[in-house]
Amino acid sequence: MKTFIYSLILLTLSFSAYPDTDDFQFSDETLSQTIQLPDWFKLSFLDLKDDIIDAESARKKGLILYFGRKDCPYCKALIENNWSRDDIVFYTNKHFDVVAIDTKGIKSVTDFDGLVYDEKQYSIKMQTNFTPSLLFYNLKEELVLKLSGYQQPYRFMAALEYVADEHYKQQSFSVYMSLANEALDENGKENLNNQPYFELPPYNLSRKHFKAERPLAVFFEKKHCHACDVLHSNPLENPLIRQQLENLDVIQLELNSSQLIVTPEGEKTTVNAWGKKLALHYSPTIIFFDETGQEIIRIDSVVWVNRLGRVLDFINSKGYQSHSSFQDWRISNGKTDH
Repeated sequence: MKTFIYSLILLTLSFSAYPDTDDFQFSDETLSQTIQLPDWFKLSFLDLKDDIIDAESARKKGLILYFGRKDCPYCKALIENNWSRDDIVFYTNKHFDVVAIDTKGIKSVTDFDGLVYDEKQYSIKMQTNFTPSLLFYNLKEELVLKLSGYQQPYRFMAALEYVADEHYKQQSFSVYMSLANEALDENGKENLNNQPYFELPPYNLSRKHFKAERPLAVFFEKKHCHACDVLHSNPLENPLIRQQLENLDVIQLELNSSQLIVTPEGEKTTVNAWGKKLALHYSPTIIFFDETGQEIIRIDSVVWVNRLGRVLDFINSKGYQSHSSFQDWRISNGKTDH
């Protein structure tokens, strides 16, 4: 464990030459020019069993399925900020084959169970609500990690190491990252960012016995969290975002705190214990719950105005009541953006 924490500190320091803005600052407008995938991605016939066999023959640790789109700004950020850095490219190639699946594509994908889908259908099946989504499989065809959305470089490298070094056999990714974060000095404000629509404690969020009138949005945040500060300084300052959030019950919780709450499922617990149960690995994470306390969707990656606005459209229009997923709702309503 000490070796892991030490290596992650060194990894973070290696990225200190890159300003935070390189990792966070980008427009999430749909791209007018399509992005080019790295030429070292595996040329695959999209038969996933064969891809695993090939990875094992090449003495790699597993397979990464990259679900993306050619006009996706978050995919562009992943490629430009992560998969353009020599050390990340080297480490990825050493341990994984990467196979690209276009979430709008029509190519046939043969799943591990032998069933055949087109790329768009398979993306819906695997609930890749956000692009890019990365699904990590070991050589036993087991899904051991799923990342939804764009992750900053040090977090992305940590995810690669988590799978390649088989840490998933001992601990969840949320525990793995929490141990790492304890060893890192994060930049950010000393206090949580406040918003006028955040409800005040005490927090009895129970919807178990009585159906609530509105959906619930829970912001899990931390002090000294640069990503939290970025969320509040840009997307949450947008008037349309504010207007959409005012239609929901919205609370903010400090991760790792001992504050007592009653969860949407009616369980009395602390914020820290609930966060562990929810397997949170990113701060800030926003989780949306329906009127009966069931989780609808979560955002646990970098998010900007357009993506957040689209998710809020899905929530406020009650799209979750008539569609199996956010992605299914987008496609059914012709909202084919990222």
